[in-house]
Amino acid sequence: MQRKPDWLKVKLPGSGEFPEVKSILRHYRLHTVCEEARCPNLGECWGSGTATIMILGDLCTRSCRFCATKTGNPHGFIEEDEPLRTALAVKEMELDYVVLTSVNRDDLPDGGSEHFAKTIKTIKEHAPSALIEVLIPDYLDENLKKVVDAKPDVLGHNVETVRRLTPLVRDKRFSYERSLNVLLQAKEIDPNIYTKSSIMLGLGETREEIVETMEDLRSVRVDFLTLGQYLRPTPRHYPVARFVPPEEFKEYESLGLKMGFKYVASGPLVRSSYRAAEFFISSIVRKNV
Repeated sequence: MQRKPDWLKVKLPGSGEFPEVKSILRHYRLHTVCEEARCPNLGECWGSGTATIMILGDLCTRSCRFCATKTGNPHGFIEEDEPLRTALAVKEMELDYVVLTSVNRDDLPDGGSEHFAKTIKTIKEHAPSALIEVLIPDYLDENLKKVVDAKPDVLGHNVETVRRLTPLVRDKRFSYERSLNVLLQAKEIDPNIYTKSSIMLGLGETREEIVETMEDLRSVRVDFLTLGQYLRPTPRHYPVARFVPPEEFKEYESLGLKMGFKYVASGPLVRSSYRAAEFFISSIVRKNV
């Protein structure tokens, strides 16, 4: 494992609202991407009372080479009360911005899209003032429509990396073009929905490829973009090719805004679900509610 540069060092969790958030999540038996993906910002986010809730269990049917989430076959198992438990946790934490994500569930006929939609609707019933951002699998057609019709405030789907590296980094069932199509179809179903995507840097991509990916995302009218440093979870995962310096991330932020993204969060510790980005996105969304 490579030694991380100083700009990637983070504080250990344990202060602020961290214990309370952890207690509520445990009480309602909820999984978080913060823990499953070993996010470096867990201490910052939990310490400020926020968390990204992962529904549909913690066992993913796909095996991407960058991801620390457990893989396997859940054999169609779903916890039917999970939408309610999620909504009650959101209400108890008094969240004004909720991020929902999930594992991939290829074992389910609809990939879990109906469960996703039900969770959104249930949160709206119990915490109507909360904005809801969803980070979804590669749903298309009827499955995507179920989620969009549930009216999340922001719909995210990550391309993760550049076109050339997609077959090397992501599970073979993903494709770069399909991910772009998810984001395009979401806008076709509801032209007013805000869409979001994320790119990991440091996997071996070139600057030209990063710019091309950003242009591809703008071509399907993505509104919000995050760019962050890939960190290898374990030695068996895809290796880090380089640590991208903060000043380079700032260049991509400026370029993205010039391209027409409504908001760009770009930095070594930025993740798809990122508290600082959520603050600014919330202000943009609420202006148009």
